[in-house]
This record gives sequence, C-alpha cells and structure tokens, in this order.
Amino acid sequence: MNGLLVAIKSELFVALRTFASKLIVLAPTLLAAAQLLLVKLTETGQQARDSLLGGSSFEDSIANNAYGFFVDGLSTGLTMLGLLLVAQGAYSFSYERDIGSIRHTLIRRVSRSGVLTAKLLHLHLLALLSALLLVITCFLLSGLLWEYGAIVEDGFELISEQEIREEIWLGIQLALVPLPAAIAFGLLISVSAQSATQAVTTALGITLAIDIFKGLAGDAANYLYASFQPSLIDQSYLQSVSRIVRGYSDVLIDDSVLQLNMWVPFPALIVFFGLGLWIVQRRNI
Repeated sequence: MNGLLVAIKSELFVALRTFASKLIVLAPTLLAAAQLLLVKLTETGQQARDSLLGGSSFEDSIANNAYGFFVDGLSTGLTMLGLLLVAQGAYSFSYERDIGSIRHTLIRRVSRSGVLTAKLLHLHLLALLSALLLVITCFLLSGLLWEYGAIVEDGFELISEQEIREEIWLGIQLALVPLPAAIAFGLLISVSAQSATQAVTTALGITLAIDIFKGLAGDAANYLYASFQPSLIDQSYLQSVSRIVRGYSDVLIDDSVLQLNMWVPFPALIVFFGLGLWIVQRRNI
C-alpha cells in the first residue's frame, strides 16, 4: 500500500508539471466550445436568409433550443477525450520505460503492478476532471448562445424539460462508462509495445479500426466496449439523445442494448488491466 501511495504521488507530481495532463483536461472543452461558437455563427447566417425568404419549418421552431447543441458539444468533447485517454495510456508507461525513469520509481520499493495501478487511477482522475469541465462549459455556453426549454410544436409540448434532462443525464452516464476500459486498453498496449511511438500508433490505430469496422459486426458490436463510446462514427446512446431532445420521434431504443452499454465495458476493463498486470511482471525494464 505504501508503494502504491508513492506511485500515486509521483503521478500527481508529474501531472501538475506536464503539458499532456493539461491537454487531456482542457482540449475536449476547448474543441466543444469552438464547435458551439461556429454553429452559432453559421445558424445566425442561415436564420437571416430564412427570414428574407419567409421560410418556416418544424426545425425552425426548435432552432433556439439549447439542449440539442449542449448534447452535440458533449459528443464532440467526449470523442476527443476518449482518443486522448487511449493515447496517453499507451504513452505513459512505455515512454518512462524508454527513458529509464520507471526504474527510479521501482527502486523506491514500488512494485510494477503498483506503478501500473497508479497510472490507471491517475488517468481516471484526469478523465473525471475533463468530463466535469466539459459538461459545465457546454451547459453554460449553450445556455448563453441559445435558450433552454421544452420541445413545443404548434402549442403542443412534445417533450418536457424534465424528460429532456433525464435523457441527457442517462446519455452522459452511458457515454462515460466505456472510458475506464479505453484507459485500460491504452495501458495494455503501453506495457506490450517495444517503444512509446509504437504504443501510441498501435493503440490509436486499433481504436480507429474498431470504430470503422464496428458497423459491419452487426449485433456482435454490442459486445465491444468501443461501440458505446462517442466516436467519429458515433453509435453511442448520446448520439440518439441528440435526436430525442430535438423532438424526433423515429428514435428506437432497445433496452437490452442499454443494459449491454452499462455492463460490457466492465469485463473489458478487468481483462485489459489484468493482462497488463500479467505482462508488466514479465517484461524487461
């Protein structure tokens, strides 16, 4: 236990002084904020044209509802956060092994498993801070640029604000559940690869490959943790929430898929981290 505490303190000391940790915390929020601002500028121009042409549509009636844009910002930020966590997980152990600094930690009576566990906890802390900052910023900025409210058409309330908030909260929860598995996957590649460069390229390459081909896996994709994570080719529940909070009624949600979303990432986390602990004990450092 003392060795684990030493390793955690070491991780926190380095985190406060490195650019990578700040990037993980800040970059998703900055990207999401830039997206929201750009969308607002584009929307303003479109609304000006529609006003001149006298056009009106169902989409126009909900154009100023901030909830949809709030979810869009979350999806963009969480997509970037997932990639950054995989990359940093793959980079962390392999880089310290390459430069030899990991040996100094081991000399201080910290076990290899303690070092890997400390890195897992450290990355979880960064993910939590980043997600909190992302949610708060997107909520405030969306409210500043648009207006929060229920979905109403012709005076009839399609979806209440309470229902919208419940769906968004569920979407956030289900989007965050796969992140621990993504972190553990990055660490597994980190202890398996021959160098830091190889680790990062392999981890990101596999992650993007899964993202591209998961659509071809059919129902089997529901047993991949990455299928439930916001991504470039997004099939996560948060993507469905984006349509739900805009009043679309053609969104079909399978309860069994939501259950898999909640439980599949945990076995993946255990398997990836367990393999990482097994490999790190047998690698030359």
